[in-house]
Amino acid sequence: MKILLIISIALCSGLPANSQYYLRGEIRDEQKNPLSNVRIRLSSSEFLYYSGSMGGFGINVPRAVDTMTIIADGFYTNIVPVNTEKYQTIILKARFAPPPTPTNRLMSLTKNFSLEMRNRWTVGAETYSSLLENPFIEADKYPETGFAVNINKASYSNIRRFLNMQSIVPPDAIRLEEMMNYFNIHYTEPGGDSVFTYQSALSSCPWNAEHELLFLNVCARKADLDQIPPSNLVFLIDVSGSMDLPNRLPLLKSAFSLMVNNLRQKDTVSIVVYGGVNGVWLTPTCGSEKKKILESIAKLEAGGPTPGEGGIRAAYQLAKSTFIKGGTNRVILATDGDFNVGQQSEDELNQLINGYRSSEIYLTCLGVGMGNYKDSKLEVLASRGKGNFAYLDDEKEAEKVLMEEFSQTIYAVAKNAYVDIRFDPALVKNYRLIGFDNKLSALKDSTNEIQGGEVGSGHSLMALIEIDPVHLETGAAYQLAPFAKLRMHYQLPGENKNHLEEFNVPYHFEPFADLPNYYRFSASVALFGSMLKKSSYTQKTSWDALTLIARASYDPNDVSQTEYLGMIDKAKRIYHKEKKRKKTVPEN
Repeated sequence: MKILLIISIALCSGLPANSQYYLRGEIRDEQKNPLSNVRIRLSSSEFLYYSGSMGGFGINVPRAVDTMTIIADGFYTNIVPVNTEKYQTIILKARFAPPPTPTNRLMSLTKNFSLEMRNRWTVGAETYSSLLENPFIEADKYPETGFAVNINKASYSNIRRFLNMQSIVPPDAIRLEEMMNYFNIHYTEPGGDSVFTYQSALSSCPWNAEHELLFLNVCARKADLDQIPPSNLVFLIDVSGSMDLPNRLPLLKSAFSLMVNNLRQKDTVSIVVYGGVNGVWLTPTCGSEKKKILESIAKLEAGGPTPGEGGIRAAYQLAKSTFIKGGTNRVILATDGDFNVGQQSEDELNQLINGYRSSEIYLTCLGVGMGNYKDSKLEVLASRGKGNFAYLDDEKEAEKVLMEEFSQTIYAVAKNAYVDIRFDPALVKNYRLIGFDNKLSALKDSTNEIQGGEVGSGHSLMALIEIDPVHLETGAAYQLAPFAKLRMHYQLPGENKNHLEEFNVPYHFEPFADLPNYYRFSASVALFGSMLKKSSYTQKTSWDALTLIARASYDPNDVSQTEYLGMIDKAKRIYHKEKKRKKTVPEN
């Protein structure tokens, strides 16, 4: 009798362990794009499920016929009857008119690299620039390569957003250099009047015992806040209908309110909006009038279409009319990037912002939102606008970018900055630049083609290059110098004079276990991103091995580094689950 009672309770509670039917299907928008991370609530059990990366779902259900409630940000809730005997295709209607999906294109192309095996990823209506992972290059044929230097960090916080939603991360959303930028690893103040300081290390590669890993650490000087000239800041805020969600306009209002606390009396702030209301929302206002600025931000409301092109033109026109010669002149664009009126595609926006590139007006892009977030558009705008790019997934990130790192985000100490490095083929057989996949434009010496970036106050760049070394007799390598030569190209803000600094990279090998923690930590971040991308170069590495490297090298007093360990744990569970699901769920 007791056993029968237990069985009866289990059946009535609708536990998945006693489900008798399997419901499969997919969720798409009106343009047939798959929608990931859509919330699915089953009426019979009240359990909550989520759609996968390609919009699909597979659910154990207790009944052959049931009802599902489908919920997704930016879409109307849909309640649909379902039958386990049929494959379900559920269409969600957007709350606002969706823009046409732009055609993805390669931001850079590696010569002779095959595209045949490339997978196609979509994440709802989100768009990301297609990336090609840098391959190994023969040093004797192409001894020199280059990459842009910038302070972009958007990729890391966006990755965190996906993992917090228990979702795998789209490969094209992962930019390894931005992941390392996030931590500002091992900052060292340049001495004297120098703009940059340079350090390097050479060690064994933790994911390939036959290879070596070269670390390049370039740090920019910190601007003296007391000596920084006046700032002319134009907040360009998207107030269209797509921003009417808690993680969009309300988050941006909170973010800009935090930023106002850093303003000085000699600074000037203006606000331009686009959406249901277009134009100047706040005329140029002194930074000491914080109450007036905060009240103006508080009154912002979302609604209407997204005429991003018009907003950009209006913001630059205002910044130009209030231009401070010798000061910091910057437009700060805050949006989900979902432009649906005027110029919309990446190519059109590239041409639009290129018209302002010759001016000394910089552009910072702050991305928000999910589901229709246009990472690819904001990346283009920030790159061509001589600026930087961050993604705000919560108020904590907004505080980090606009308060804790205010000077790094707003004040540039160098512009058009890029590095090229030339290897000695006597020591290097092949090399692979890790990250910078959308910046490298050729295999041979092509530094003139690299589009340099903006370097903010106190920024520390950590770049990694995987080396396939020439095997020499013991001790022979140490007598050859330099191992490689690094050249930093840059201009100072307000000037067009080109500056060049050189740094000889010595061949001084250290075992990985003997490296300082900051180098080993940066290697763990690069490995983490590579594993999320499912890179062919790190396939033999396990999540447990990554965890060991990260835990042995992180700084327990650094909140961001501690959080990073938690992200690794989340990714391990998600990717193991995904791997198991692919093995057990048959393909259509």
